[in-house]
Amino acid sequence: MKILILGSGGREYSMGLSISNEKEHELFFMPGNGATSDLGTNINIENYNELCSWAITKKIDLTIVGPEAPLVDGIVDIFKAKDLVIFGPSKAAAKLEGSKVYMKNMLKKFNIPTAAFLETSKAEEAYSFIDNMNTPIVVKADGLCAGKGVIIATSKDEAKEAVKDMLSGSSFGDAGKAVIVEEFLDGYELSVFAICDGENYKVLPAAQDHKRLLDGDKGPNTGGMGAYAPTPLVDEELYKKIEDRVIKPTLEGMKKEGAAFEGVLFIGVMVVKGEPIILEYNVRFGDPECEILLPLIKSKVSDLFYKAATKDLANLNIVMKNDYAVGIVMASENYPYSSSQAAEIIVDEIIDEDLKNNSHICYAGVKKEDGKLFASGGRVLVCVGFGENINEARNRAYALCGQVHFLGKKLRTDIAYQALK
Repeated sequence: MKILILGSGGREYSMGLSISNEKEHELFFMPGNGATSDLGTNINIENYNELCSWAITKKIDLTIVGPEAPLVDGIVDIFKAKDLVIFGPSKAAAKLEGSKVYMKNMLKKFNIPTAAFLETSKAEEAYSFIDNMNTPIVVKADGLCAGKGVIIATSKDEAKEAVKDMLSGSSFGDAGKAVIVEEFLDGYELSVFAICDGENYKVLPAAQDHKRLLDGDKGPNTGGMGAYAPTPLVDEELYKKIEDRVIKPTLEGMKKEGAAFEGVLFIGVMVVKGEPIILEYNVRFGDPECEILLPLIKSKVSDLFYKAATKDLANLNIVMKNDYAVGIVMASENYPYSSSQAAEIIVDEIIDEDLKNNSHICYAGVKKEDGKLFASGGRVLVCVGFGENINEARNRAYALCGQVHFLGKKLRTDIAYQALK
C-alpha cells in the first residue's frame, strides 16, 4: 500500500517505524520531521484540499492522521468526500477532544462515570461553584491547548485566578472562552486506547503516562515525559468495567448523536477505589504512549489502521507480544517553558547486541541539516526499551538514553516507578 501519515512528532515516527518494519509499503509523511525522511518521503502540503488532491493523484491507499488539530478541523470529512480511505474521526466526532464542554456533557448525557463539574463562560458562576468545593480543584480550558490546558489548583484563590486568566484569553486565547471546573479525583491514572470503526472496537493494553516534568511527579505538566505498557495496575475486571461502562455507551452515544466514532478513542481514566472514572477523551493516540504500544503489536499494524478505516475491525485478530515496553522522553533544555537553541544529536554506536535488539529511538522534535540530526523541538526523542518484565524494559530504555547526547538534554529518571513500587 501507499500510506500517508499526517504529523511531525514521535507518535507519527513510531507509526512509520512499525509500518516500515513490514517491508511492503511506500510511506509518505506530511510534514514529517528530520528523521521520518529515513522511513519514507516527507511532503509539505498544508492545505487540506490540496493534500486531498495530491493523495488522489498519488493513489494513496490509506491516510493515517496523527495529531488532533487536523481531525478537529475536519480533514477526515474532506478525504472521505473524495472516497479516500482515512483513519480518524469525523469533524463532528472529533469534538470529543476539540471541546471539553461537549465531552463532559456527553459523559453526563450517557451516564458515563466522570468527576462532578461545572461548565461555564461566566467568571462569577465559576467562583460560586469553587467556593463550595474541596481543594485541590481542577480547571480546564474548553478548546485545544496541546495537552497544557489543565490547571490543578491547590487553593480556591488559585482556582479563581486560573478561571479569570482562561476566560480573559490571557492563558489560552480562544481555547479558554469556556471553562470546566471539576472535583479533583484521588487515585491513579491510566491511558486506555480503543481502536474503533463506528461499530466495533479493539482495546489495546493499558499504558501509564508521566505528565509532570520532574521526578516524583513534580513540576509543570508537559505533553508527556515517558510511559510504559502494559501496566500491572489493570486486571480483567477493570478492563471489563471500562468496556461496559465507558467504551460501549460512548460508541452507542456517538451514533445517537449522528457522529459515529471511528479512529482512536483515547480514554484518560482515573481509578478510584477500583472504579474507573473518566477524566477526558482524546481522539488520537497519546504521545509517548503510541511509541510503546505499537511495537507491542505482533500482527501487522497497517492492518489495524486499514481495517478500522474501512469498517472491518470485526474481521481483525490483534496478536500482542508478551513483552513490556518503557519509553523515556528526552527533551530540550528549556522545555516546557520556552524554545531552546538547536543542538546536534550524537548517538553512540551500540555494541551490546542485547540492547541493539531490544530497544530503539523514536524521533520527534528534530531537523536534518547536511545529513546531521539536530534537536529542534521541545520533546526531542523517545528511547524505547523492551523486556520480559517492566524492570528489564526500563533498564534497556535508560541504557539507550545513555547512548544519546545533545546539549541541554533533560529527562526523568523514574519512569514506571508506580509499577515497580
